[in-house]
Amino acid sequence: MTATLSRKKTLTLEDLVRQFGAVEFQNPLSRESFLDFAERYPDLPMERDKNGITTIMSPVKKGSGKRESALNGFLFMWNYHSQSGELYGPSSGFDLPDGAFRQPDAAWISKDRLAKSKDSDESFITVVPDFVAEIRSGSDRVKKLQTKMTDVWIANGVRLAWLIDPYEEKVYIYRPGLEVEIKEGFARKNLSGEDVLPGFELPLDEMRRGA
Repeated sequence: MTATLSRKKTLTLEDLVRQFGAVEFQNPLSRESFLDFAERYPDLPMERDKNGITTIMSPVKKGSGKRESALNGFLFMWNYHSQSGELYGPSSGFDLPDGAFRQPDAAWISKDRLAKSKDSDESFITVVPDFVAEIRSGSDRVKKLQTKMTDVWIANGVRLAWLIDPYEEKVYIYRPGLEVEIKEGFARKNLSGEDVLPGFELPLDEMRRGA
C-alpha cells in the first residue's frame, strides 16, 4: 500500500511518526545535540546509539501497550513491598556511559547504585540499571533487539536483562559473562528475577498475545 501525504496541512514530526512509523535520522547527532532535541520534543520517544544514530519511535499498539503495563505493574508491586530500589517505565530516558541514550520498556535500579547517583529529578538517568526488560512489538526485528540487549544493556553494566517475544513465546535471558538462555512457551510458566530481583516472578501468561 502506498502512503500519501495530505496537502491540507503541514505535517509535524509527530504526525510523520504516527502516520509512517519509526523515523531514523540519516546524519548522526552528538550527545549534546541529541539531548537538546529530546528537550525540544519531550513527548516523542527517541533513542540514540553510541555512534549518534537517532531513531524516533512510533507509538505502541494495543497489545504491546497492555503487555508493557502488565510487566511494570508486577514489578511495581514487587518493588513496593521490597523497597529495594526504584522502578522506571518505558518513557524514562537512560543516558548511558558509552554515549547511547535508550528507553527500555522496564528498568529497575537498586539502592546501592542509586546511592552513587547525582541525577536530579529534572535530568535524564545516568545510572545504569541493574535490570531491564524489552518486549518485542510486531514491527521489531528480533536480531536487532538481541544486539541491543548484548551491545547496549549488558555492555554498559546491566546485571540481568530480558527480551520477551510474545509472537514466538520466547524469553531471551542475558547475564554478564554468560551465554544467552532461551525459555520457550508461556502457558502456566513464571520467569524468576533471580538474585537481581529476589522474590520476583513474572507470570508469562500475561505476556501472551490475546491474553
